[in-house]
Amino acid sequence: MNIFVKLKSVGRRRPVLDNTPYVLADGICTLRQLIEVIVIQEVGRYNNRGADNTLVPFLTQEEIENQRGAGKVSFGVLYSDGKADPDKAVKTALLGFEDGLFRVVVEDDEITELDAALDIREGSVITFIRLTFLSENIW
Repeated sequence: MNIFVKLKSVGRRRPVLDNTPYVLADGICTLRQLIEVIVIQEVGRYNNRGADNTLVPFLTQEEIENQRGAGKVSFGVLYSDGKADPDKAVKTALLGFEDGLFRVVVEDDEITELDAALDIREGSVITFIRLTFLSENIW
């Protein structure tokens, strides 16, 4: 099943990620399962980053312009070859949801419980909203 994931951050007008496609296996019926599947896919992407490096790296003018918009132009050199642990990442993501660090909206319905039933269909848009806490500088 193909879905789209959008990542938003409170205080930003534009989403950080906008409608990124994901492929899910059938049978995802709770928010807990959805978070587990997405986190495992993202850990896989993270662990496989830089695997297709060319012998002599170069940037096209288009890549330079795209990176300039993000505020940093680089060749994508990885200075650490550390791999992420999928089990630890899933536990951290689930704890983050329980602690209220992010919210999940499926289509137009906010999901507030990890074991709540989900109605995900082909082409559903799932939005993760990262919450930012305000703090006062006391010194």
